[in-house]
Amino acid sequence: MANPGSLNAAAAGFDAVSGQVGSDHVGSGPRGAKPKRTFSGRNIMLYGSLIFFAIYYLIPLYVMIVTSLKGMPEIRLGNIFSPPMEITFEPWVKAWATACTGLNCDGLSRGFWNSVRITVPSTLISILIASVNGYALANWRFKGAELFFTILIIGAFIPYQVMIYPIVIVLRELGIYGTLTGLVVVHTIFGMPILTLLFRNYFTSLPEELFKAARIDGAGFWQIYLRIMLPMSLPIFVVAMILQITGIWNDFLFGVVFTRPEYYPMTVQLNNIVNSVQGVKEYNVNMAATLLTGAVPLFVYFVSGRLFVRGIAAGAVKG
Repeated sequence: MANPGSLNAAAAGFDAVSGQVGSDHVGSGPRGAKPKRTFSGRNIMLYGSLIFFAIYYLIPLYVMIVTSLKGMPEIRLGNIFSPPMEITFEPWVKAWATACTGLNCDGLSRGFWNSVRITVPSTLISILIASVNGYALANWRFKGAELFFTILIIGAFIPYQVMIYPIVIVLRELGIYGTLTGLVVVHTIFGMPILTLLFRNYFTSLPEELFKAARIDGAGFWQIYLRIMLPMSLPIFVVAMILQITGIWNDFLFGVVFTRPEYYPMTVQLNNIVNSVQGVKEYNVNMAATLLTGAVPLFVYFVSGRLFVRGIAAGAVKG
């Protein structure tokens, strides 16, 4: 004969499964996140806005590309959105090698190599010095560190235009005004404050225990920097590299003020080509020259975009 207790338990279990009896299971149902509708109002607004802004920025790029691949007779027809009926790369060749800017007719090629000679040393020197400054401010507490950091922060927000005339005088007294060396010095100095801030915040976000353990093991300033900090700092170095390359490469003001015509960077050469009043206005050459000038910053962004996002998130929100 079955045990009455077991029968009652079985009946209770049956009732619990059926959902008719059993206080512990009353109101139970599917658990987890509620399925989201694909075409909800929020999604339509979000993706609609993204598509709108993507089209807004892509249309000018499309016009530049198709115009640079057309000949002037086709451009004179007036339909800027139509694809080229006959593709030609002659405007690109002319923009690079033979476009005239005043008395010079060597296109953007000379300006390109001037920009390379300006950008590479300015980027390397400023990043090297700023990384050491940020490392020292984050991990080595020295007297006057807060004052030094405050001065750097203030320097990051001083308008460049305010400093142009004093810098001209300083460079003239040093004998490097109008040279590539003088422009490299200017870009290096002006890039230092914001880069130091980024490196300082990034090094602050790293585990302090690593620094303390290295100090206990007898590691010094440069050993910790070279063997511990640098291998862990690839994202912020990429951020600094992108900021410096794009900022220096796209600069026009410093290039036109602190150099002579033979040392003009690519942006100044582009301005001279586009605003030239000699002969016929060649819109295809102007578009090709613009795309050539912006190719280097775009390439850098496409190659290292993911590391840029990681580094800027780690180095800009902490500190």
